[in-house]
Amino acid sequence: MSRLADAASVALAAAREAAALVMGVYAEPFEVEYKGKDDPVTRADREANALLCDRLGRAFPGLPIVAEESDPSTYADFARAEAAWFVDPLDGTREFCARNGEFAVMIGLAEGGRAKVGVILAPAWGRAFVGIVDEGAWEVATDGSRVPLRVSSRTSLQGASLVVSRSRTSAALAAAVHATGCGPPTPHGSSGLKAVLVATGVHDAYAQSGPAGMRWDACSSEALVIAAGGAFTDLDGAPLDYKARDIVNTRGLLATNGHLHRAVIAALRT
Repeated sequence: MSRLADAASVALAAAREAAALVMGVYAEPFEVEYKGKDDPVTRADREANALLCDRLGRAFPGLPIVAEESDPSTYADFARAEAAWFVDPLDGTREFCARNGEFAVMIGLAEGGRAKVGVILAPAWGRAFVGIVDEGAWEVATDGSRVPLRVSSRTSLQGASLVVSRSRTSAALAAAVHATGCGPPTPHGSSGLKAVLVATGVHDAYAQSGPAGMRWDACSSEALVIAAGGAFTDLDGAPLDYKARDIVNTRGLLATNGHLHRAVIAALRT
C-alpha cells in the first residue's frame, strides 16, 4: 500500500465514524445555531469535527488539520507545513437542516500545496468515495470492495450536463451557463457531492462563482475529480494553492471531465 493509500484508508475509516455520528443526530430533533448570516451549524458539525481531528491527529501527529469547526489558532501555521489535512465535517449543513440528504463528510490531504487524497462520504446515501491522485478513484463499499470511478467522455458543451449550488448560484452564473449551450443547470447541495457527481460521470461539470466556500470545501473534491480523470481549478482556470494563507475560494470553483474545462472557462468569461 502506498503512503497516500495508507492516508486514504485512515481518512475513510474516520469518515465512516463521523458519518455514523452525523446520522445519529439527523435521526432526532436537533437545534440549529448560526455562526453568521445564513451560516448554520449544528451539534453534528461540531461533534464530527472533534472526532475527525482526533482520529487524524492520532494517526498523523504533527500534521496540521485545517477543519471548519476548529479554532483557527489550531492550524495557524499550516501554510509552512509540507502537507496538511483539510476537513469539512458536515458539508451542506443547510441541506442537513432541510433533511434532504444532500450533505457529506469531506477529508482532503494536500502535499506541496496540491490536493492529493480525497475522501467524500455521503451519510444519507450510504456511499463512500475515495480518490488518490495518480493512483485512481473508487466508490468503496463497507466490505472494502471497490468500483472504479471515471468522469464522462463528453467533448462538446452542446447539451452538456452541469450541476450548480442549490443555495448559492447567482443569476449571472445561471445566465452564463445557459449561454454555453449546456442543458439547464441542475441544482444540488454540498460542494463535495457535486464533485462526486462529476467524478462518477453523472454530470459533465460543476461550476460555482466566488467566493465558493473555503479550502476544506475544495481539497477532497479536487483530489477525487482529478483522480477520476477530470480537471479542477478556480473559474479563471488557475490551480488552487493549499499552502496559501488565505483559505477562501475567492475566484470560485470549476470541476469538469477535463475535455470541457477550457471551453467552460471561456464560455463563462463572455
